[in-house]
Amino acid sequence: MTKIAVIGSADFIAHILSVAPQIKDIEVEPYVYKEPQEAAELIKHLKPCDVIFYSGALPFYFSKNLREQLPIPALYLEQDEMAIASTLLSIVHHHNIPIERISIDLTDASFVANVLTDIGIERSPVHVMDYTSMLPDKFDTAAIVDFHLSRFKSGAIDLALTSVHAVYDQLQALQVPAKRMIDPTKAVIRGLQDAKARAELAKHHAATVAVCYLSLTKQDEFQHQYVDVFAHLLHASVQQIDECTFTLYSTRGRIEALMESGEFHHFLLKWQDTVVAGFGYGTTAAEAEQNAKIARSFAADHKTESCGYILTEEKELLGPFPKEKKTQRLKNDHPELLQIAKQIKLSPANLSKIIQFSKSRQTLQFTAADLSSYLQVTRRSTERILKKLVDHGYAKIVGQEMTYQQGRPRSVYELNIPIYQ
Repeated sequence: MTKIAVIGSADFIAHILSVAPQIKDIEVEPYVYKEPQEAAELIKHLKPCDVIFYSGALPFYFSKNLREQLPIPALYLEQDEMAIASTLLSIVHHHNIPIERISIDLTDASFVANVLTDIGIERSPVHVMDYTSMLPDKFDTAAIVDFHLSRFKSGAIDLALTSVHAVYDQLQALQVPAKRMIDPTKAVIRGLQDAKARAELAKHHAATVAVCYLSLTKQDEFQHQYVDVFAHLLHASVQQIDECTFTLYSTRGRIEALMESGEFHHFLLKWQDTVVAGFGYGTTAAEAEQNAKIARSFAADHKTESCGYILTEEKELLGPFPKEKKTQRLKNDHPELLQIAKQIKLSPANLSKIIQFSKSRQTLQFTAADLSSYLQVTRRSTERILKKLVDHGYAKIVGQEMTYQQGRPRSVYELNIPIYQ
C-alpha cells in the first residue's frame, strides 16, 4: 500500500475519500485545515507516509519551508483550464449567469483567458484576480474577499467564483452569492495516481544498491568500533578487505540521509588521521562497487584531509563531502562534445569537468588558478589544457589581472563550448 497524506479543506478531503477506492493499493491519511495557512502546522503532525498530496497551490506554498525538509515527495492538485471550464459550464447551466457577470480568483489568470479563447469568446475576462504575486508571504484572504465583495456591492457582478475555500465561507457569511471552483473527479483521480507514482519512484530511488569503500591511513585501536558505528548509521553490512580498508553495503536512501543529516561530518571528526571514503550507486551490486572504487580514487587525491565522494549510476560525481557538494559528470556521451574532446586530444571526462566548472560559476571569466583549484590538478597541467582549448578556438583570452605587485600578470579566459548540450 502507498500511504498518501492529503492536506486540504473538509470538502476537498470528502471528495478525495469518495474517489480513492477507484485506485488500487493506496491508503489516504486526511489532514484538514480551515485556512490554507494552517498547512505548515499540519506538516508538523504528519504520521509516517510515502507522499504528500495538497488540495492546491496555496497550502503547498505555505508549508514550503517544512515540506522541503521531508525526505518524501510532495505535489498539489492544479486548478487548470479543465477545472475552470467545468465550473463555468455549471454556473451558466444552473444559474444562467453570463461569464462577464462573474468575478474569479485563482493562481493564474491566463487559464481563464485560455478557456474563453477555446470556446470562441474573443473578449478578455473582466473581473479576474490573479493572486500569484501574494505567494507565499503576502497572501491575504481578506483582500480576495474584498475583491469579490466590492464588485458585488457595486452591481458589477452577480456571482463570485473562488478557488479558496476559506474565501467561499467568508463570502457566504457576508451573503454574497458564491461558488467554489470545481475539482473535476478525473483530475482528482489523476492527481492521486501521480502521487502514487511519485511515491513508488522515490522508494525505488532510495532502494538503489549502494556500496561504500572506506580506507584509513593507519590502524587505530578503536577503528573497528568506529566503523561499526558508521555501518549502523547506514544500516549496512561490513566486509573487511585488509587492516585499513572496509566495504559497506547499503542503499542510496541511507547514504543520502547520512549526508543531509551531517552524520558523515561527525564520523570524520572521530578520527585523528585521514579517512578516504568512496560511495557508489548502481543497478547491481557489481556496478555500485565499481563506482565506489572510482569515487574513492577521487577522495584519495585529497592528501591532507578526510573526505568522501559519491558516484551515481549516471556517472555524476558529487563531493567532496562534507566540505562541499560539487557535481562533475564523468560520462560524456553527447556527439558534439565527444568530437571536441577528440579534436583537442582531451579526455571526455576532463572536458565534462571543465563544462561543469563553467556551469558552477556566476561569471564567465576565470583564470588558470580558478580552474586548477576546481580540477584538483597542478597549475602546469591546467595551463596545458587551456592552451589546447585556446589553440582550437574553444577558449579565448579576454584580459589579464595583476594580483601581485611583482611577477607576470595572469591571463583571464572565457570558454567557447556549448556547455548546455
